[in-house]
Formats: sequence, C-alpha cells, structure tokens
Amino acid sequence: MRSEGDSWDITTSVGLTALFVATALALEALKPDPLAVDPYAELFCRAVGGSWADVLDGNAADHELQSDDFGKHFVNFQGARTKYFDAYFRRAVEAGVRQVVVLAAGLDSRAYRLSWPDGTTIFELDRPQVLDFKREVLGGHGVRPRTERREIAVDLRDDWPQALRDSGFDAEAPSAWIAEGLLIYLPAAAQEQLFTGIDSLACLGSHVAVEDGAPLPDAEFAAKLEEERAAVAAGGERPFFQLLYN
Repeated sequence: MRSEGDSWDITTSVGLTALFVATALALEALKPDPLAVDPYAELFCRAVGGSWADVLDGNAADHELQSDDFGKHFVNFQGARTKYFDAYFRRAVEAGVRQVVVLAAGLDSRAYRLSWPDGTTIFELDRPQVLDFKREVLGGHGVRPRTERREIAVDLRDDWPQALRDSGFDAEAPSAWIAEGLLIYLPAAAQEQLFTGIDSLACLGSHVAVEDGAPLPDAEFAAKLEEERAAVAAGGERPFFQLLYN
C-alpha cells in the first residue's frame, strides 16, 4: 500500500511501473508491424535483468506481459499510447513550442529518439533514483539526447513548479506538457496541485496532454486489492492495484 511521502527506485513501488511500460514497448518493437518503436526500451530491461530480460528472449512464459488476458492487450495499448503522444509532440513543435515538460518522466525516451527543432529544451521531472537510472543506462550505451534535456529531481507531491522555474523554465514562452500514466498514482490533493501548477506556468499558446482513467467502484477495487495481495504473497504477481489512488 502507498503511504504519504513514500519513495521508490526503478525496481520498487511506482518506479516498477515505468519498467513495466518499458518492457511492453520493447515487446511492441519486436512485432513485425509495431505501432511505435522505442529503440531504448530494451536497454532498460536488460540493465535490470532477470525476468525483464528473459521475457524479451521468450524465456518467461509466466510473465504478466505474456498472458492473453492482460499482457498482450497491455503491449498493444502501450504501442497505441506512445504513437498518439509522439504525434502530439510533433504537432506542438510544429506550432512553435520549444519547451517540453514531461511530468513523472520515468523511462520516457522521447528526448533521445524524437527529432526536435533547434532551441528545444525538454524538462524531465521525476524522483532522483529514476532519473539516475535512465541517464546511466543510456549514457553507458553512448546514447545522448537529441536536444537540450534538463533533469529535475523532485516529487510531484512537493513544490515542483518552483523547481521547474529554478531549472530555467520560462513561463512567458509557450510549452508542451504531458502527464502520461501519472494521475492514478497521485492522491486527489496532489492531482489538484498538479493542474494548478500547470495552469500557473502554461501561457497562451501552450499544449497540455493528460491521460486519465475512470475510478473503479469501491467494492470492485477492494476485491481486486484483496485478490492481488494474496497473489503477491504467494509470489505469483507484482503489485499494481496497491499502488493506485482509486
């Protein structure tokens, strides 16, 4: 279960969900006709190793991402979501935006794999352990960002708008924002704080992209929590519902 002020790295708690997405994108890229190709997702999986690498080699038949009832649909979804938001950023820079803000950046590699106009600055906000992991893995393979990339090590439950300003963000210039796979991991107060912060910094001409999902009925969510706790205790599943704020 989550707690106020809880922390994580790339292999624990909420950080693990970024690795899960990277693995799905790596599997998507292996398809003969992928919707989106993230050439760096596989590097993250192999850096962690274990089942995260095995599933890419077809050696983890019991991995959640190999299941017919969830895994294959999740891989398809990540391909579609990535393609959609890649197009969003292309439209934003075509409109003249040169500041990009990636909230809870996780293992997002758009700074490294998309083409950006000269003068574009990408601000990536996340916990320091997650940012360190991404930088070290990609840097270790000689991968460099394709435009200026600034890391902002901050918890989005804290005063991230000030941290963004301190890193050189210009609230007087248009910006493009993304909150992808984020809101379900924030309590209601932090969600309100997030949108208040965006509203205070995104001037006229800015773009904002948000992914959200409808909460489950309380009884259904409680049942899924109980089922998941039992599965995790038995060693057969990683936590997901326990990480959410429904």
